[in-house]
Amino acid sequence: MFNTDAVLRRNFEIRETKVLQFRLETFNVFNRTQFFGPAAVNGDVDNPLFGHVVNAASPRLIQLALKYTF
Repeated sequence: MFNTDAVLRRNFEIRETKVLQFRLETFNVFNRTQFFGPAAVNGDVDNPLFGHVVNAASPRLIQLALKYTF
């Protein structure tokens, strides 16, 4: 599986010891489909779902954060 994550971060110095940090985090930036199924069955050929794609990973996720340090 190929997955790309990225983070953009910017620090704003308010005073000498006080900092406000802004973060933008993205997971699965290119929104590639990641299927689960055949590998998750662990070779149980008697399972009716054997060889079928039964689940997929999360799509692109974006998270914003603010952090105040004093």
